[in-house]
Amino acid sequence: MPTLLLASASPARRALLTAAGIDALVSVSGVDESAVLAQAQERLGALEPEDCVLLLAQAKAEAIAAALDEADPALVPADTPDGDVLVLGCDSMLELDGAVVGKPADAEDARRRWRSMRGRTGVLHTGHWLVDARDDAHGGGGGTLGATSSTRVHFADVTDAEIDAYVASGEPLAVAGAFTIDGLGGPFIDGIDGDPHTVVGLSLPALRELLRSVGVGITELWR
Repeated sequence: MPTLLLASASPARRALLTAAGIDALVSVSGVDESAVLAQAQERLGALEPEDCVLLLAQAKAEAIAAALDEADPALVPADTPDGDVLVLGCDSMLELDGAVVGKPADAEDARRRWRSMRGRTGVLHTGHWLVDARDDAHGGGGGTLGATSSTRVHFADVTDAEIDAYVASGEPLAVAGAFTIDGLGGPFIDGIDGDPHTVVGLSLPALRELLRSVGVGITELWR
């Protein structure tokens, strides 16, 4: 059975995979996201938000795949099986009025963002990149491919007191767009149009299709 190695520090992504029957290992690449985007903009010009998240997901996945090749003990979990690994990188950003909103810089930034978001609609983009790091003996083909999933998010018209309480919880400081739908932020989201997993940070339907593209059924990853 292949092992999925998640190139992300997000506990929500790992929990989502666990709930879906997939016990993923985790490795954090330490990719300089600002540098990756700056270099891409130099080559390609202005980037759309859905392109940004895909580029960052690719950078994370390919950094961990390279660490596998080098058997880097700093990045490869000790219990990673030899030659039977699929690496998944993910990245998420909120787009509001054409502007990209990542993680807030601090509590005041989170408050400012929520005051601008309340009662409005944004689009949460999540990029996914899969690297088939399996060897020939395990059916690997060396595939590397990605997909972006985008979901519209309708924010409730929350009060200043609700914003202050939410920011004080600390939750919005650690997530793209300064909100969650699977935690304390859930009551402040009126609805979504699209895949709810995208908003958590990993689209399970997108993952299924990426796995199918390298000849792996998602049920093969179930514990």
